[in-house]
Amino acid sequence: MTDGPTTDDLTTDGPPFTLDDVRREGLMAAPGTEPAAHDGTGRVGLRFTVHSDAKAPPSERSVRVPPGVTVFDSASWNGIAIDSTCGGHGTCHKCRVKIEGGGVPVTRHDTRTFTSDQLADGWRLACLVQATRDLDVEVPPLTTRPKAATVGVGRQVILRPAVQKRYVELDEATLSDQRTDLVRLTDAIDDLELTADLHVLRRLSTVLRAADFKVTAVVVDEDLIDVEPGDTSELRYAIAFDLGTTTVVATLLDVGTGTPLSVSSRLNKQQPYGGDVITRISATMMDPDALGRLQEAAASTLSELAGEVCAEAGVDPGHVYEVAVAGNATMTALLLGIDPEPLGVAPFVMTTAQPPTMLAADLGLSLHPRARAFVFPALGAYVGGDIVAGMLATGMDRDKRTRLFIDVGTNCEIVLSDGDTILSTAAPAGPAFEGGAIRCGMRAAEGAIEVIKLDPTGDEPVTLGVIGDVPARGLCGSGLVDAVAELVKVGLLDASGRFVPEERAAELAPALADRLTKIGEERVFVLDRTSPDDDPADGVYLSQRDVRELQFAKAAISTGWTLLLEQLGLEHGDVQQVLLAGSFGSYLSPASAIRIGLVPQLPVLRIVSAGNVAGEGAKMALLSVRERVGAQALLEEVSYVELSDRTDFNDTFVDQLGFTQP
Repeated sequence: MTDGPTTDDLTTDGPPFTLDDVRREGLMAAPGTEPAAHDGTGRVGLRFTVHSDAKAPPSERSVRVPPGVTVFDSASWNGIAIDSTCGGHGTCHKCRVKIEGGGVPVTRHDTRTFTSDQLADGWRLACLVQATRDLDVEVPPLTTRPKAATVGVGRQVILRPAVQKRYVELDEATLSDQRTDLVRLTDAIDDLELTADLHVLRRLSTVLRAADFKVTAVVVDEDLIDVEPGDTSELRYAIAFDLGTTTVVATLLDVGTGTPLSVSSRLNKQQPYGGDVITRISATMMDPDALGRLQEAAASTLSELAGEVCAEAGVDPGHVYEVAVAGNATMTALLLGIDPEPLGVAPFVMTTAQPPTMLAADLGLSLHPRARAFVFPALGAYVGGDIVAGMLATGMDRDKRTRLFIDVGTNCEIVLSDGDTILSTAAPAGPAFEGGAIRCGMRAAEGAIEVIKLDPTGDEPVTLGVIGDVPARGLCGSGLVDAVAELVKVGLLDASGRFVPEERAAELAPALADRLTKIGEERVFVLDRTSPDDDPADGVYLSQRDVRELQFAKAAISTGWTLLLEQLGLEHGDVQQVLLAGSFGSYLSPASAIRIGLVPQLPVLRIVSAGNVAGEGAKMALLSVRERVGAQALLEEVSYVELSDRTDFNDTFVDQLGFTQP
């Protein structure tokens, strides 16, 4: 057994394990550290004060992350650059931050990095500090220009972007040297076989002479896309997009250093056409003009985000030369203006698994006029490019451990690898995790209850975590899972998902029994109320129907990974790591996910919040052409399992509906 927390400290249900079995770069501390144990519930807040090399005052950003995520990953997921080249092992000693307030354990790597005075002042290596409580973090200016960038879930990417720039000083033409302008330029860049397009040729002669033949060639792959006057070699940027059904995220990258410069997100403007892919496909089937409007809405969303991240970082959009887009198969088809109807009806066929390389302008983006767009390939109609990007970011094809990847959402994608074989599938979870079809459901916005703790014997029987620390207005997905898990734990929900009778509730949890009441003929549990005498309908509550909605959603997901485990001949305990991905999965309480059966019954530290791995994969594709090839290779390495074709699906689904009682 490795030093640190014992098995008893760190498990809920499931077989014993060692920390080495579940250690992951960046999220679990390196050997020799002693991270504080946590129960996998709640949120912690990190307030970053980021210093830059410029004379501008430091910037501040506050983020919320699940407990146990490292300070380094918390920063990386939110576009805050911290030096690192080792991938979170604590060996490069570059990710130095200052933790205000003390109380953070000192690791052996810290003692090799800092003086005793610095340690006393709170200096630590960010990759080894687990955020188990609220922290104030001071980030010093970047001091290096790394040749590698830490991206994804502890993955290290060797920088080799497709976007390159070469500054050259050319000899002017003479009667004795009448080479064409293009040959003169390409001769000076003799390590690349450059191909120039018409855009370049129209500008070339004018730019060369106006710049006294001192220019910078802009190259994507080996295509010469522009020639810029003077030395602009340090200005090369790209934007990674995670094109979600609900939320779209954009990250602006300096591809020369691998550094994220700014991050922005917003709701997908396609929302008025439906909250899931099926309703949007249906919209195109019922209205011939809907496809064009949906395409325009997606393009407008990307365009506005691109403008936001460039403005925030002070970057000229004309210096953005490439974008990468990771989205599910339907979102990708709609963005490209491809009819999605075949995706929504059996046998669920895509027009193409690998979209062609195109211009960013074709996607409605106002960047460099010849900027390229890489759109991730898809494995199937319901395991799209976002999951390929997520597999790339998490290294599902490189790790020999048995790992389960779950992207929780309206359509839940699941990937299982035993180190040799990789299987994937999709499960129709429905809108419950997004707050849809829930009586008091809402998105994870200000006023949403996101964390719930029930303690029938404590001074505070009900403790709520509300986004924004404002009065509760509703219940978001993570709060829904917490509410059901806590009610199962205290016994107010039985194994079938029914609220127990009032008499039984009074015996089990007298401090909570008065919250179990009725609105009309439906039984509810009141989560938030001004006073016990208030009308339950005026508060925030969980209804019996809400519980059923969650049961159907979690049963669909658990049926998916159960059938994949069976196909590879594996048991729950064989899974060494579960990665919860996506916007919702990243904020889901691992302990609650285990309690309701959303994930296998495992020690809580095997359940890892992986963050926005689709966006991370998109970043990797922009930073390394090798990683981009790896993403395309996944199409040949991963087998897709169609659940609707399985004769045992219905029986397994029914088996997964119930809850395991404590």
